[in-house]
Amino acid sequence: MKTPIRLAALLLLSTLNSQLSTAFAQGSLTPPGAPAPTMKSLDEVYSKLDPRTPIASAPFTISAPGSYYLTTNLTVATGDAITIATNGVTLDLNGFTISSTAASATGTGILFTSGRSGVHIFNGFIIGGVTVSAGVYSGSGFSDGITYNGFSPVNVRVAGVLVSGCFSSGIDIASVDSTVVESCTVKTVGSYGITAGSVTRCAALECGISGITAKTASDCSGQSGSGHGIYASTANNCVGVSDAGIGLLADAANNCFGGSSSSHGVDASSANNCYGYSGQNRGVQADVATSCKGYCGGGSYGLYATWIANTCYGYSVSGTGLHAYIANSCFGQNGGGNAMLIDHPYNMPYP
Repeated sequence: MKTPIRLAALLLLSTLNSQLSTAFAQGSLTPPGAPAPTMKSLDEVYSKLDPRTPIASAPFTISAPGSYYLTTNLTVATGDAITIATNGVTLDLNGFTISSTAASATGTGILFTSGRSGVHIFNGFIIGGVTVSAGVYSGSGFSDGITYNGFSPVNVRVAGVLVSGCFSSGIDIASVDSTVVESCTVKTVGSYGITAGSVTRCAALECGISGITAKTASDCSGQSGSGHGIYASTANNCVGVSDAGIGLLADAANNCFGGSSSSHGVDASSANNCYGYSGQNRGVQADVATSCKGYCGGGSYGLYATWIANTCYGYSVSGTGLHAYIANSCFGQNGGGNAMLIDHPYNMPYP
């Protein structure tokens, strides 16, 4: 027999079960539709992190300031690949190559329009099909790697770019103070290899007229056929070699080597700790030479100092080993001419 208390408990449980069943009733289990994305794509996220403008085809003209980058190798059939027509541009080649399939070399890999400023180009390749044989340059692709038309650019930096196989110049951004080329290589160009205000840690090889032309060249190597291997106001720790021109020509040459088959090896107003070789002409030619060595394989001078030679050495196979107006602690040797010629009567001989 159920007691009143037990009946009351049963009634309460029944009421609670009814309320709970209503409170936790389930809706339809059928999805309302296909799942939709609720997060941003990787491209959307990346565009926020790297708001640069991609370049995926050529020819391409940069007409608005900003940052640009290559997304693939670029090839043009003729003419210019990329034209920079505004100031304030950063162009990341992103390790890709710009090339041309023009049958006769024409156009430019990267062209500055007149008077551009505030441009940085880096990290890539510009490749043409020009080759050289017996001093003659011919072939396909670009005429120039990086150059300009009109007024020269200012505040420009090119770094980590390799240019090869161009009919005219490799990297020519004018030898004004605010143009800089760093850690670049140019090979096989018919005219000028690298021209800039400051050129550092660069090499320009197989250049028709001049390897490197700069106000300041440091830690560089330049090779030319008919012109100068390196031509600079100041050259530091450089190597310049030429077949027919001067190996290294500078106002001030420090710790440099210059070699030439037929002209001067090193030609400088002030030469310090330099070595010059010439097959037929003066190994070292300087107004003032200090701690230098000059060698001539023919009948000219091993080392020729217009004014003063200090602690220098000169050797000539059949000419004069060392010539100076005043020589201090110097030594000259020869194989058939004069060992030393000293113009001033008061000179200090080699000890």
